[in-house]
Amino acid sequence: MRFPLFATGLLLATGVFAATPEETVRQATVQFAPNVKVEAVQESPVPGFYEAIVGGEFVYVSKDGRYMLNGRAFDVAGKRDMTEASRAKVRQAALAKIGPDKRIVFAPQAPLATRHTVTVFTDVDCPFCRRFHEQIAQYNAKGIAVDYLFFPLSIHPGADKKAEAVWCSKDRPGAFTRAMAGQDPGKATCPNPVAELSELAQAIGIGGTPTMLAADGTAIPSQVAMSPDRLAVELDRMAQASVAKN
Repeated sequence: MRFPLFATGLLLATGVFAATPEETVRQATVQFAPNVKVEAVQESPVPGFYEAIVGGEFVYVSKDGRYMLNGRAFDVAGKRDMTEASRAKVRQAALAKIGPDKRIVFAPQAPLATRHTVTVFTDVDCPFCRRFHEQIAQYNAKGIAVDYLFFPLSIHPGADKKAEAVWCSKDRPGAFTRAMAGQDPGKATCPNPVAELSELAQAIGIGGTPTMLAADGTAIPSQVAMSPDRLAVELDRMAQASVAKN
């Protein structure tokens, strides 16, 4: 979602006054995008503003409802992307609600131990997703478990049906691997989480596949995610930084 009037980065929304943060954000955004859903509102690290997820994007709305900003907020002194930090928290909270019954898991097998777990939004017809999965044994060998969540993209017609067929197979990991190798997964149907996971992906701002999230909700850059060696180093670095911070 993109607001057409956000090109300037600052919008004036006159006459917007509401009792709650949610109402303030809703009344501000409705003037420019009446049908866009406000998914979440919270206090912003930017003084005087609320931070909200609107149509899968982060926006900042002044507490009097007059100004709206679309873009990233940076702590210059701290050299920190505050918007990305907030996004990570939202993603982490969202993923915590997705149980193992809605994931396809490829984890290290004994005697290897799982050192890190990442979540990957994937599409069986996505070329880069297929390339990523070709290396799944290498990720597992590095102690990295991969939890796949289906996010079939609209640019791949029929990918949703393939995801459903994989999910409804008796051997999901095996069916997933075969589908990622280009084999037809069949036409099986059953109750499945594909639509739910797609809605979740859009709600937390996932725009493409494969998208990898670390355990804390941080998005891993694709150039790192696509390399088992670089990913292992980066996850170790993140874990050490988290320990040092706490």
